[in-house]
Amino acid sequence: MSYFPSLSSSPDQPERQYALGQDLRVSILTAAEETEGRHDLTDSFMRAGSATPLHAHTRYEERLWVSSGSLTVWAGDAKLTLRSGDFYAIPLHVPHAIAAGPDGARALNISSPAGFAEVIARTATPLHLATDATELDVELFNAVAEEMGDILLGPPGATPADLAPKHPA
Repeated sequence: MSYFPSLSSSPDQPERQYALGQDLRVSILTAAEETEGRHDLTDSFMRAGSATPLHAHTRYEERLWVSSGSLTVWAGDAKLTLRSGDFYAIPLHVPHAIAAGPDGARALNISSPAGFAEVIARTATPLHLATDATELDVELFNAVAEEMGDILLGPPGATPADLAPKHPA
């Protein structure tokens, strides 16, 4: 398997580590059922150069705290690069995309109310089953994300500037 740093894990639940294809590793630290749905918390590592699709959340806000590497975030009209120690909050309904820098990026992701961890748990491959051939099931991921209130607005590499003046988010 490609090199990824070790992620945080809960000693009570070591099985909550996942692979989304070859570009993203996620460890669920706190899930909705542990916070009565108020929030969830994940520790994620994106491989260098990997990017999310352009999307918006209609049911939860996303907060990022970068612990190593860098992330470029396009959110609405903003474009910024987050480095170790930087924090950024993406409000509801804001079209956004995230790309890892040249050394990849590790970040804590908080969604409030909870949502992102459920998308991961329902669509990703348990890390202990992942191989060099593990691929993301894009159809399943998109279906679950849509069920959770996410709107896919464009492919990886697209930014909010690529949207028509009135977007559906």
